[in-house]
Amino acid sequence: MLSNIKLQLLGVLCTLFLFTEAQAQSSASTYSALGIGEFNYSGLTSNQAMGGLGISFGSAWNPNVVNPALSTKNTIFNFEAAMNYKKIAADNGTDKSNVDGGGLSYIAFSLPVKVNKATLGLGLNQITSVNYRLLIESPVSNTEINALNSIEGDGGISEAYLSYGMIVAKNLSLGVQGSYIFGSTIRTDQLSLYDDEGSPVGITTEYYERLTVSDVGIKAGAYYFLPLNEKSKLHLGAIYQHLGDVNGKAFAKLASYGQASDPDSDGDLIANDEPGSIYIPNRYGFGVSYEKNNKFVIGLEGQYQDFKKYRSLLDDPLQLKEAIKIGLGFQIIPDFLAIDNGLKRGTYRVGLEYQQTPYYLNKTNINDLGINFGTSLPVNQLSLVNFAVKVGQRGTTNKGLIRENYVNFTLGLSLNDNSWFYKRVFE
Repeated sequence: MLSNIKLQLLGVLCTLFLFTEAQAQSSASTYSALGIGEFNYSGLTSNQAMGGLGISFGSAWNPNVVNPALSTKNTIFNFEAAMNYKKIAADNGTDKSNVDGGGLSYIAFSLPVKVNKATLGLGLNQITSVNYRLLIESPVSNTEINALNSIEGDGGISEAYLSYGMIVAKNLSLGVQGSYIFGSTIRTDQLSLYDDEGSPVGITTEYYERLTVSDVGIKAGAYYFLPLNEKSKLHLGAIYQHLGDVNGKAFAKLASYGQASDPDSDGDLIANDEPGSIYIPNRYGFGVSYEKNNKFVIGLEGQYQDFKKYRSLLDDPLQLKEAIKIGLGFQIIPDFLAIDNGLKRGTYRVGLEYQQTPYYLNKTNINDLGINFGTSLPVNQLSLVNFAVKVGQRGTTNKGLIRENYVNFTLGLSLNDNSWFYKRVFE
């Protein structure tokens, strides 16, 4: 009979296939109102804790969704899942507001089909997230009327992926990941008019927009390590992700409040589930890491995506720029052989993460700078509790923009089993 842990993992796998409407969720930024939301570049919990490092380095105890070639590091069966929580303090120079949220971050597992040769991976991961609330009050020109806009957005794009990594030559691994891309975003803009005494003028109108996507994507990766001596090595990695024209459909309508989401109600129907596509530009990544075996790792990685080529499903006029991410990460294990001391055998991580986001407003790039740290602590001989925190700042209050100070927490669990392929002698 299979062990209880194997039955649980198989149950999770079946759930992933049965509930195709399931979607990884995350609290996002005010700037996720632009484009198709805020992109996730930072991988799983262990990657997040060290500046998103994952192109050039991976662990045998955690799956790797950043570079599929590094899945060959997983020589035992592994299941990992995590939840996240994000708190944002937004400031436009005049007013301040606090928002928070979170939910399921990802589900991932790896299965070595041939130990030390090839590994299969499968999971549910988040590509983008949309989550914002804006309340804008402004006077109507040449009148004594004020306009109040309540603007909201929720949703995002997720992927259910299947990956395969294989060692093709000495110290060289290649990997490929195919993804089913799905998800939807809902955006609303409610407009109310008030006179100078605060009494409503006319009726409240609402713009409702729902974008749904369903398509496939592909990612390729390469990994090579160079032994420097008996105790250290140099890791090199690269990734390429192609999404291109992602098929979807759009519904958009302008109507009185509460009626805009109904295609049969009165109002101005702009798009009635019209098919189209969103063009998401190709993504490139490169990295290099230095490791002292079972002691410490330090690495530097970069990613690039040219969003000047981005095209929305409704052809909205939106000026985006290149997205650039640079991550510097470090991890250390105090004593790899301290079997009876989980704190000494744990892995401790820290990182620095800089992003030039694709958002470009008022001739200003929206940049993001964060400090990351976290740990993986053993709960038995093989399984781990993973924790990551990122504290950062995005944007600026200059030129009427919004600055966000945020903290993001991710907590997950890795269940590892090295008996999966052992043939049982006794039943």
